[in-house]
Parts: sequence; structure tokens; C-alpha cells
Amino acid sequence: MRKIYLILPILAGIMFGSSGIFVRTLTQNGIDPTTLLFLRFSIAIIPLLIAVLLTDRRLFRIALSDLPLFLACAVCIIGLNLCYNESMNTVSLSLAAVLLSLAPIYVLVIAYFLFKERITIKKMICMILAIFGCILMTGVLETPFKSIPLFGILSGIGAGLFWAFYLMASKKSIEMGNHTYTILIYSIIFITIALIPFTDFRQISSFISIDPVLTILFLILHSTFSFALPYILSTLSLNHMDSGISSILLSGAEPLAALIFGLAIYSEIPTILMFSGFVLTLIAMMMLSLKTTE
Repeated sequence: MRKIYLILPILAGIMFGSSGIFVRTLTQNGIDPTTLLFLRFSIAIIPLLIAVLLTDRRLFRIALSDLPLFLACAVCIIGLNLCYNESMNTVSLSLAAVLLSLAPIYVLVIAYFLFKERITIKKMICMILAIFGCILMTGVLETPFKSIPLFGILSGIGAGLFWAFYLMASKKSIEMGNHTYTILIYSIIFITIALIPFTDFRQISSFISIDPVLTILFLILHSTFSFALPYILSTLSLNHMDSGISSILLSGAEPLAALIFGLAIYSEIPTILMFSGFVLTLIAMMMLSLKTTE
């Protein structure tokens, strides 16, 4: 029975990997970055609220001392999504997903400088292999440097950095006694309120007018399938398996799903070197997750 729960982080990774489809479609239909985020988070509040209600209503209770970390998590989520969306719109979906998946490396480096946490030789090797794999994926060894979408790559790196800071802030909040759902729901509420002044509701109205039924369904799927539900599934998986195993499955499934979606929908066919870099990075990050857990 426990083996069935292994599907949860894999499904979560596949759902996270599909986000590029929604982001590119909305961007191509005239939705600007901040309006896109408002649509994603405002709708995602509903499934997250349902998840909290079904889990434990006491998760809504917070202390005033929790607010600074919730706000920090909210800022990290905004930065992560802005950078990741820009990366997915500029480079291949697989490269954007891999750059995001480098977050554990940033966590190790930040912890080394801030908290003097030791980095083992094995972890260092994994980090070097993952970075080299990303270099291969950019195509910099095969094409002129001018043709490399540098802004998209930097955006992907920025997404990974924001994700690393979110992991650290949320971990601290969990150590203070907060549940993952509590952190997420309050962060999303703060983000939604903060984004209202920067949201162009005319763009939303124009997009929905194309075909009200299909576009509203698309927006619901965007928020639920590529954001809320993956978080819910990955959180549920932690109740039935080791966090390291869940992290390995999730970190492997997301880039692989992004690669498949990019190949099938956008004809993003990697060269042999790029694909080799993808596989190398994927293996290195999964090994790093295993070493970190150990």
C-alpha cells in the first residue's frame, strides 16, 4: 500500500512541469507577468482552503510572530514565479525546469556561508556535475554565445535562488510549529492582496471573452493543476514516506515532464549534448537529494 504513495510526488512533479504550457498560452494572449500571477494565486486559494479544511481547521491559527516569515515566503514565491515564468517564455521548458531544480545547491552554498554548515566531497561532486550539465543544456558549447538567451538563463537562476530562500524560510517556519498548508495559504493570501494594484483586469476580461467556458476552465486548470494540487500532493506524500525519497521523485519528475511537454507541444528537440547535460543534471540533483537526506 505504501508503494502507491510513491505516485504522489511523481504526479506533483509532472504537474509542476506542465506550468510552461499555461504560462506561454497566457503570455501569448496578452496577459502581463503580474496579472498572470494574480490569476494563478487568487484562484489557487480555493483548493488550498479546501485542503486545509479537510486536514485540520486549526491550521488557520497563527501567531503574530509568524507573520514576518509568512511575508518572507510570500516575497520568495513572487520572485520565484516572476523569474520562472520569464525563463519558460525565453528558453526551453526543460532548461527552465532544470535551472529551477538547482535550488538545493543554492541552499547548501547559502548555509555554508551563513551557518558554516559543512559541504562534503560527495555533495561537491554532485554540485559540479549538475552545473556542468546545465552548461551543456544551454548549448553554449555548440552555438555562438550571442545566440544564447542569456536573460532567460539568468531568470532561471533567479527562480532557483528564490526557491532556495523559500525553502529556508518555510523550513524555519515549520520548525516554529507551522504546517506547510498554513505557510502556503497565508503567503498566497498576502500575495493576492499585494498584486491587486498591479493587475490589469481588462486583460483578464479580454482573455475570458475569447470563449468564456474554455478560458475560465483553462484558468482554473492553470492555478489548480500547475500550482495548488502539486503542493497538496507533495505535502500528502510526506505523511507516508521519507522526505528525501519524496524530494528525489519530485526533482526527477518535474524536469523530465517539462522536457516531454516541450518536445511534444513546442518541438523543443535537444541536441545530443543538451540531452546529455539534462540527464547528467537530473542524476546529479537526485544524488544530491539523497546525500542531503543521509
